[in-house]
Amino acid sequence: MLRLRRFFERFRPAGTPGAAARRGVPADRVAELAAELAPVFELLADTEAEAERIRAAGRQEAELVRQRAREQADAIVADSGMRAAEARAAVVSEAYRQSAAESVRTAASADRAADELKALARERMPAMADRAVAVALTALGESPETTP
Repeated sequence: MLRLRRFFERFRPAGTPGAAARRGVPADRVAELAAELAPVFELLADTEAEAERIRAAGRQEAELVRQRAREQADAIVADSGMRAAEARAAVVSEAYRQSAAESVRTAASADRAADELKALARERMPAMADRAVAVALTALGESPETTP
């Protein structure tokens, strides 16, 4: 029972106003607690050291994971750069192919239009030549109907 009484004496204020109490020096609670908990802390020292080793290993492993992630990100960026260049080359190639096909179609259409104009010119040439001769003869004062 004596130990319980010592425990409760810790909580008794010394020298405070109020009812009379035993005189004495205020209890050094910090020293008492340190003395009381010292064996427990000594028992926990190995556990605390182990916890620090685990934390250090965790920090080291986290750094390795970050490094691998950086390397993966760099590889992804490099790969995407190559893919983008390939995609641009494919788009340019397709545009060039389409442009060349359109040029062929335009040239073919222009050739057809030129052939149609030539045929039309061949059809109209005799009538135009006759008309030009008639205009020239009229300008010279001759009658176009009297000429052979």
